[in-house]
Amino acid sequence: MSLTAPTNPDMERTPSRLLERETHNHSEESLRALYSQAGQGHVFQYFDTLDTPAKEALLSQLREMDVDRCNRIFSKATTASPHDKDAIDPLPSDSFDSTIENPALVPEWRKLGLELIAKGKVAVILLAGGQGTRLGSSAPKGCYDIGLPSHKSLFQLQAERILAIQKIAIAANPDLPAQKAIVPWYVMTSEPTRKATEAFFVEHKYFGLKEENVIFFNQGVLPAFGMDGKFLLEDKGVISTAPDGNGGIYKALRREGVLKDLEARGIPFVHAYCVDNCLVKVADPVFIGYCVSKNAPCGAKVVPKQRANEPVGVVCLRDHKFAVVEYSEIPAELSAKLNADGKTLTYNAANIANHFYTTEFLHSIEEMEKTMEFHVAKKKIKHINLETNELVTPTANNGIKLELFIFDVFPFCEKLAVLESARKEEFSPLKNAPGSKDGDSPDTSRVDVLSQHKRFLEAVGAVVVGDVELSPLVSYEGEGLESLKGSELVGPKVVDSL
Repeated sequence: MSLTAPTNPDMERTPSRLLERETHNHSEESLRALYSQAGQGHVFQYFDTLDTPAKEALLSQLREMDVDRCNRIFSKATTASPHDKDAIDPLPSDSFDSTIENPALVPEWRKLGLELIAKGKVAVILLAGGQGTRLGSSAPKGCYDIGLPSHKSLFQLQAERILAIQKIAIAANPDLPAQKAIVPWYVMTSEPTRKATEAFFVEHKYFGLKEENVIFFNQGVLPAFGMDGKFLLEDKGVISTAPDGNGGIYKALRREGVLKDLEARGIPFVHAYCVDNCLVKVADPVFIGYCVSKNAPCGAKVVPKQRANEPVGVVCLRDHKFAVVEYSEIPAELSAKLNADGKTLTYNAANIANHFYTTEFLHSIEEMEKTMEFHVAKKKIKHINLETNELVTPTANNGIKLELFIFDVFPFCEKLAVLESARKEEFSPLKNAPGSKDGDSPDTSRVDVLSQHKRFLEAVGAVVVGDVELSPLVSYEGEGLESLKGSELVGPKVVDSL
């Protein structure tokens, strides 16, 4: 179900009855006054020369923006103090645990997580605004086929994991009403990917999920700024904009009505992740159970670093607050520092953008955003020169785009629950084109999924020859495969029933 689309995709779009989007109906006159007072009145410089549709389009764009918030973000970001002298420290022991080092605790966390899913207390948010351009695809990244024997897309793999975990939760909690075990899936798209993503879900009948439990919403944008803080115009009736980063999700959850829908459904816990991880355990009951058992408002799943100088951000403390510190910000001696065992890295918690939140915490972020530091990216931005009235294609950086990262809320958490999991079971990102020498490609994604499935099958005594894929509908994480003991499975093959 879309936040703005009716059930029939061919019908004219109408506001959803379930989710109410924030709207502002300022008149042209009030918008002129508002933007003038904010020092951005130049956006109306060409207004009187535009035709009626172009005028309406500009007014609509201006209504969507919170001009005072945009100015505040620019001012904060461009005057923020550098972090290079901040103290960097390891995570406190009471905020960290590991499924690798403490496997005995996993059943307890899983039991709690499954109970919460069975009670309908868990939702999932998917960050899926990216296009597959780097993969050589014009479609949204979630539509991508990594080349498994089934040729399932990333969206389908993840949808089927939701279906699977719902069934597992029902089976684990037979005393609870089965109809309550629903995990709503909130899919964050971007303006360029929204229609194609919705059409893909409709074409595939929502992969077996009920339409009313798949909710699309758009990632936000921010204006592109000149170095002086003025909004740049990409055309005489269009403000230049750019996505506000994956951290823009928090504003989007409020603006698009997602938080209201979570409240209406009575859902207190949320699992959020990125679409490009083919191994992600969607609505992972272990992670959810761990975070809830810690009574944490926010949590992060991490994996061990592959090596000291791996170019990944690390979850640790910066200036005595929880943070993700980028690899370029950690001195080499700290990156290489070992724990007392002389084997494991002290700064070893590699960030994989896999988070837990309470709905209450998501509500509180609106106040935090007033002091968050957006990240500055200086860019060459095409724009209309307001003096010559000509479109300029700059040869040097002339403007600023701002973005917020999803982990930028960590410093505001008094308590953060960090759970380490095995990389080979949890994390295989899809970033680069097929055949890339840098890895993180469809080739590595496919190998990682098939290697995992081979481990699952061999663990129950099956013999695997070639590429054998397990449908998520058959097994979520290797459970329930005992009937295949002694079987020889020859690929290419998809095990989609037992």
